[in-house]
Amino acid sequence: MFQAFLIKYAEIGIKGKNRFIFENALRDQISFVLNDVEGDFHVIKDQGRIYVEAAGSFDYEETIEALKRVFGISSICPVVLVEEYQWEDLTKATGDYVEQLYGNKPMTFKVEAKRADKNYPLKSPEICSEMGSYLLSRFENLTVDVHQPEVRIYVEIRNRAYLYSQNIPGPGGMPVGTNGKAMLLLSGGIDSPVAGYMIAKRGVKLAATYFHAPPYTSERAKQKVVDLAKLVARYSGPIQLNVVNFTDIQLYIYEKCPHEELTIIMRRYMMKIAESLALESDCLGLITGESIGQVASQTMQSLLATNEVCTLPVYRPLIGFDKQEIVNVSEKINTYETSILPYEDCCTIFVAKHPVTKPNLKVIKRSERNLEEKIEELIQVAMDSVEKIIVE
Repeated sequence: MFQAFLIKYAEIGIKGKNRFIFENALRDQISFVLNDVEGDFHVIKDQGRIYVEAAGSFDYEETIEALKRVFGISSICPVVLVEEYQWEDLTKATGDYVEQLYGNKPMTFKVEAKRADKNYPLKSPEICSEMGSYLLSRFENLTVDVHQPEVRIYVEIRNRAYLYSQNIPGPGGMPVGTNGKAMLLLSGGIDSPVAGYMIAKRGVKLAATYFHAPPYTSERAKQKVVDLAKLVARYSGPIQLNVVNFTDIQLYIYEKCPHEELTIIMRRYMMKIAESLALESDCLGLITGESIGQVASQTMQSLLATNEVCTLPVYRPLIGFDKQEIVNVSEKINTYETSILPYEDCCTIFVAKHPVTKPNLKVIKRSERNLEEKIEELIQVAMDSVEKIIVE
């Protein structure tokens, strides 16, 4: 029955003279995600509307699922197109639409019309009134309620007529790429994929960095992170994943620094390396999945210590979330089951029995002096051997 989809947006509508930039980005992102869907689609921007029209047969459910992953879409309206929209044709098409979609179910309704084609003989209020009368005469189960109807039937008159009544929620947010690019520190846990999703929802394109520590972490642990990046990329678009071999740096820190400070010092060097990779990729910030007080490295004092090594801003969208709130989002975006697979990431291998929870920055810096002999050399080796994987 449906031949097209009306794409509605929210925030984009308040962008004033720059709105076309966001509309074009949304159109392009819709085209991108539909490349993998069965069917031939045309994405059309017309007078403040974006339509997806299908030429021939297509997979309806797959199309809806793809559109529900496009940031910037507030709702998706399946549309019936009426090419010949003389009044008799339009009323019959609208009646057939209501019958197919709702059958004989008793319900209240309201007709809402928009006449973009000003040459059409009936004005919008007249379309509403006449169409409502027609539907009442055709269906005994319908009752008009102009204030709180159960169903709103929309009729738009353009170069043809568009009929719709359903609003399927989209993810909201802003089109990816309209707000710059940032580097996600991606581990195999629950938090960081959610953090990447939430920042991408604000229109930020993602790159990602994963710290691998063979042989202490397995290839299965690395593949788990690649799989998580793929799940996030379903929303964010392609991600360049940088895999950094961190083993020698970790062993050197383990040998030279107090064990209760290992987590903080390792985290500081991860941030340094991630920032270097971010600058190479024209990123404007770093993204982490940290939440205040969740673990020893995420106390206020610990976050201060890790932030100190960065010149780029560090975005922490989960900073005020509790664990269950993070899990809820991970289940929504289908990363949770992958995140809980039992493959260790490099952070968990070298965890001290009693890590410092309130590190003193001066003490941390003093401990790092023990690393001066070869830490820069190890960092350069790690940077030179970064494996870059394009994840889609």
